[in-house]
Amino acid sequence: MKSLTSCLNKMVVDGYTEDFRVEEEGLKSLKTEKIYRPHEVNVVNFFRFEGVSDPEDMAILYVIETSDGVKGTLVDAYGTYSDQNVNQFMLEVDKIKKKTTKEQ
Repeated sequence: MKSLTSCLNKMVVDGYTEDFRVEEEGLKSLKTEKIYRPHEVNVVNFFRFEGVSDPEDMAILYVIETSDGVKGTLVDAYGTYSDQNVNQFMLEVDKIKKKTTKEQ
């Protein structure tokens, strides 16, 4: 994927329509406000994006499926500006996979 926007659009087309945010309690669905703990989350893919000339443009997109079947995405800054809550949450997630080009 060439840009964060194009990747997000493709994920929505593929059924990943929920938006998530990490809070102190866990991963929160912004539609239902349900909180998921790390053991309830499966990161099925992730993408890193780098700004052409500005390190502030670096981002990571996590493609997520929850234990109850909710599919969505979580976006965070990557590198210096990343959210430490997201970093800590992802360290606790057991199922994180990076798909290869053939799998996508």
